[in-house]
Amino acid sequence: MVPKTRKLPDNTQLPIGNNPGRSRSHNRRVVLDAIRSHGMMGRTQIAKLAHLSPQAVTNIVDELVADGLLIEKGRLRSGRGQPPIQFAVNPDGAFTVGIEIAADHLVLVALDMVGTLRAERVIQAENTDPDHIIPIILQELAKLRGQTGIAPERLQGIGLVMPGPFEIDGMTSVGPTTLPGWQGKNPATLLSSATGEDVVLENDASAAAVGERFFGAAQSISSFGLVYFGAGLGLGIVHEGRPYRGAYGNAGEIGHAVSSPGGRACTCGQRGCLERYASLYALYEKMSQAGRERPDFEGLLTLHRNNDPVMDEWLSEASLHLAPMLSTLENILDPETIILGGALPDEIVDALIARINPLPRSVSTRAVRTQPRLMRGHTGQLTAALGAATLPLWEIMTPKLDTKVTISNA
Repeated sequence: MVPKTRKLPDNTQLPIGNNPGRSRSHNRRVVLDAIRSHGMMGRTQIAKLAHLSPQAVTNIVDELVADGLLIEKGRLRSGRGQPPIQFAVNPDGAFTVGIEIAADHLVLVALDMVGTLRAERVIQAENTDPDHIIPIILQELAKLRGQTGIAPERLQGIGLVMPGPFEIDGMTSVGPTTLPGWQGKNPATLLSSATGEDVVLENDASAAAVGERFFGAAQSISSFGLVYFGAGLGLGIVHEGRPYRGAYGNAGEIGHAVSSPGGRACTCGQRGCLERYASLYALYEKMSQAGRERPDFEGLLTLHRNNDPVMDEWLSEASLHLAPMLSTLENILDPETIILGGALPDEIVDALIARINPLPRSVSTRAVRTQPRLMRGHTGQLTAALGAATLPLWEIMTPKLDTKVTISNA
């Protein structure tokens, strides 16, 4: 059963508590989400927003203060009588970590309870197999903990993102796709055993969409698609504010949608996949064929600024294959917008959008729009790791019904 919601003045929806039949854990999340969404407030206002009894709110707020997740912010001077005590989410109450293992680099970020980026680390890594990369993660995680300014024991969980697809029969690149050494292994279990922390696994495109929703271009957009440029190509889908993952976590695997039937052979076993034309892998392949070294992130930007012919050829080819795929996605998903982002410098993403526009006609072709059909993301190379760190933060902050037998009025 989906938690009830109610419309707020800004057209967002706030899940509400309901004293009978709601678990204590759910109601704690309702209270935290209300304060996170609307800023500091008193118990009476919390009770009204969350549809919980004043006594239930008092009990929950006292617990959250004792746990360090809420802090008192003094009294609000307004009207007659005793001013109400105001409560706010405590930024130092906890932190979460997001880790992205990509084909050639490692990204770690730490977020506090209000979603502020407290620390970040980007490390180049030529070898990403488990035996090599997990010891590096442990070293970098220790450094990250020290940089947050929050007590290390306040870590509430780790989000891990890797390229998909996951567990696909018949694909030679079963998951994670571009990372050798991980086939048949459970990344979340391995990392959890190594760190002693709870770990949740997500594919990079879906996590990137969450990162853009919370920290980037999609903060005011509830339904959108994010085309994510990693080594391959993926699509993160957010519908009504929540990521859509599909039955097995592989929704949005557009990199292996065929855009050129009978075209270039793909590692998945098909021919003509979109990823073979519109991905960093395709660009690196062109560089190799031209006898050039593989550029890093800054090197990509330099090539673009120097009007490099190989980069120009890739931009033309990528835009040619992306345009019809994006308009097809619009017809299927009817999103508010489609965002391009990931491991490409902003200037290259802007150049790609310029070559794709105008998109072919679709259901999104409307004279009156609140958003452009195509836009660049704002969180750049950190977007997937930011989304990963948000996943365990959601476990603390996002209201949902628990399936446990224990039910409480508070």
